[in-house]
Amino acid sequence: MINSWGMNTSSFSDAFDRITSWENLLEAYRKAAVGKRRRESAARFEHQLADHLLELQDELHSFRYRPGPYFNFSIHEPKKRLISAAPFRDRVVHHALCNIIEPWFERRFIFDSYANRVGKGTHRALDRLQQFARRFRYALRMDIVQHFPSIDHAILRGMLARVIREADVLWLIDRILESGAGLLDGECSMVWFPGDDLFSVQRPRGLPIGNLTSQFWSNCYLDPFDHFVKRELRCPAYLRYVDDFTLFSDNRRELLRWKAAIVNRLAMIRLKVHARAQVIPTCTGIPWLGFIVYPTHRLLKARKVHHFSHRLHDRWRAYCAGEITFAEFDATVKGWINHVRYGDTWGLRHHLFSKPLRRIYSRNQTGENVQKS
Repeated sequence: MINSWGMNTSSFSDAFDRITSWENLLEAYRKAAVGKRRRESAARFEHQLADHLLELQDELHSFRYRPGPYFNFSIHEPKKRLISAAPFRDRVVHHALCNIIEPWFERRFIFDSYANRVGKGTHRALDRLQQFARRFRYALRMDIVQHFPSIDHAILRGMLARVIREADVLWLIDRILESGAGLLDGECSMVWFPGDDLFSVQRPRGLPIGNLTSQFWSNCYLDPFDHFVKRELRCPAYLRYVDDFTLFSDNRRELLRWKAAIVNRLAMIRLKVHARAQVIPTCTGIPWLGFIVYPTHRLLKARKVHHFSHRLHDRWRAYCAGEITFAEFDATVKGWINHVRYGDTWGLRHHLFSKPLRRIYSRNQTGENVQKS
């Protein structure tokens, strides 16, 4: 039977069968529920879980699936950004899709792409950047202007279709892409590129910050650019974390030539880099993922210290007022320590955690009752 989208509802590709299989949907639910089981939306879905998964499976098989509305809110650290949270059932679909198609792309990605990949992450990106800083005299650090709001749907869809040939899988991708169109239009102004006309402003763009698919598709979108830097520019030392990337060389003029080539290349996929990008000696320190990285050591950015000092004070006050438990306060502290321990921050940590605070920790660890004051 052919439906109104031209899809054969009685026959699915092997990939779509695996995406919509009971086992994959159940695994997708488990991943989506990590850290969110206390939230109402996750709890509602978990209640009568089998019924909800079967309903979702039927909607996918009949091509009736439509993503729900996003819940939008803003965060201000490290910078102001609009976060768009998909309904829980849609997050299950995102995981189900990525479970199957992500390996197809993972094998194509370069080694030194570190965001949202298993076995990578911020701390390995910091280690790698410092390795390069020890080997080369100069670095060119660049970042993309409004990366997620600027991603062009038609270009992204074409990139995905070169790897994914199954029409039913592309149908699901289209539904997810369409659900995020226009959400971030107010987050960035229109950028005009060579060849644009008056209709270019109507091109669908933007990936909701907060979607698993957005993080994954960001890597897919920039993967051809990564290979351009490695293969065509022949940069010996390059790494990227989301929209931040750094190139290294012992020749300052070579980096300046690469900068011009990068601007032109990114314009081909309708992206623009910040004008502040410049070549700097590695010995002066490279701003990277909240740290200033030197060949010999790493320092936490002053802004990060200021932000956490205020957050620590607010959480401590909330604990003393009985608004949060010690476990909740402790989670804030341990999460921050786990991040900053990758820099030279022993003195900073000792300074921030005053003697009264250390005494509270000592009492909790020995099982004594804590007197809030």
